Amino acid sequence: MEEATTTEGTFCLQQVTITESSEDDYQYEEIPADEDFSLQEGDEDLAKALHTMHEQTIDAQIMAQRPGQITKQSLSETPEIVDDFLCNFLIRMGMNRTLDCFQTEWLKTHYALYEPMLRQLNEKYEILLREKMLTSLERDKVVGQITGLQATLQSLESGSNIHIPVMKVGHWCDREAGLVGPSQRALRQAKEQKVHSAVNVHDSAKDPAKQMSKKYPKDSEFPEGIQVNPYLACAKKCVRPLKSGIYRLSNTLKVHDLAVTCLALHPRKDIIVTGSDDRLWKMWAFPNGNIIVKGEGHTDWLSGCCFHPSGSKLVTSSGDKTVRVWDFTKGGCILKLEGHSYAVLDCSWHSCGDFVASASMDETSKVWDLNSERCRYTLRGHKDSVNSIEFFPFSNIILTSSADKTLSLWDARTGLCAQTFYGHLHSCNHATFNMKGDTIVSCDSYGVLKLWDVRRGVPMVSIDAGPHPGNQVAFDPSGHIVAAASNDGTVKTLELKSGHLSSLLGHEDKVQSVIFDHMAEHLISGGSDGTIRIWN
Repeated sequence: MEEATTTEGTFCLQQVTITESSEDDYQYEEIPADEDFSLQEGDEDLAKALHTMHEQTIDAQIMAQRPGQITKQSLSETPEIVDDFLCNFLIRMGMNRTLDCFQTEWLKTHYALYEPMLRQLNEKYEILLREKMLTSLERDKVVGQITGLQATLQSLESGSNIHIPVMKVGHWCDREAGLVGPSQRALRQAKEQKVHSAVNVHDSAKDPAKQMSKKYPKDSEFPEGIQVNPYLACAKKCVRPLKSGIYRLSNTLKVHDLAVTCLALHPRKDIIVTGSDDRLWKMWAFPNGNIIVKGEGHTDWLSGCCFHPSGSKLVTSSGDKTVRVWDFTKGGCILKLEGHSYAVLDCSWHSCGDFVASASMDETSKVWDLNSERCRYTLRGHKDSVNSIEFFPFSNIILTSSADKTLSLWDARTGLCAQTFYGHLHSCNHATFNMKGDTIVSCDSYGVLKLWDVRRGVPMVSIDAGPHPGNQVAFDPSGHIVAAASNDGTVKTLELKSGHLSSLLGHEDKVQSVIFDHMAEHLISGGSDGTIRIWN
């Protein structure tokens, strides 16, 4: 070794060998179990982590089984502040097209969240509506049985001093039901047993048809077969074919404050009834326009009106779901018919005067017996709103048009559909017969007019008078001219022989209804401007 000397002292360098120590010789210090140590907290963290991983695994399995809910949750959990930030950013940057696309997609996404709920609510609504209709049918059946039993009891009590009050109950008219006490109830049960035993004894000797008719003793009888239309000969004799271009506006009458929705012509006189959105109907003399009488009682807009064949009564339909019968001699409403679940859109009177037909938005039509004051038949078959209804004069045939794009012919005596006409591509707003009854004209929501051969059930000709909707159509008495009320504020006239279509200008708003007078000398139209226009 060399020696090194510094100013501070003398140092020596020595060689030292370092050996690895054995771990077996190391002495570990034992820690008591009761002392706090930080590993315990670590153990808790590890247990929580394992528990969290286990829960996430279960959640993943559940979401894998219901993939539809994953999207909804993720969408619903998206912070709304992010959407607001993106919208504000796009607005500041002036990226209007991108903003429109973003908002459109945002609306689609959020609408999809509510679509299942809306679908479920719609299904519940349809179920409740069907249950209500079935309940109404059962109620009609029970009421009919009660009425028949009361009539039988009354006939048995004729000649006796005991009086049993006859109750006229039902949802189709306003009546007050009398109270029945215990004595009357006991007497009624005794009479029911007496009637039942009498029927069992004489059942084989009685006519089943007559037995059924006794359930509703006040029911009217439908005329048998098709009668001769007395107005047809008059139309052939007095009415000459007219050309559609000759009609000119001759008079304008401001008859209502709101839209004129329907017109009806008196069967023999120059008298018109108008119905309006103002809930009133008014009777006018034309062409001078003097008001004769008016009626109020409906609680919503009037949709249709029709004269009794004698001209002494009027039937009206309304958005308040009712049909009302008015008697001019008694100066008011004599009967209110209820049973439709939605607005009644049209009504028609049978030529015999004992029946009224009504069409409704509830997809049904009804035939009402005015003597027994009940619904005889409910016509079911259309898949959408029934927009118009009409009895073919002096027959038991009913014509309906519907928003399901079809027309139908019904037998009023059975309530069954006899024929359906297909051909319109849009909602049929109105349909009517010509005087002879061999042709039907209809109009739809795109202004298309169709003429139908009743015997063959097919359209003979189609005229495009659109694109504005046609609200009502009418034949002149000769059957040579068709008039249509249009939403474009004009009256369309079609001369069938030449096919010439022209427009009559005059209304300031939509034309809702149109009719000819008895000799086709006048054409009357009613519009949303509250006026009727007389053309001659």
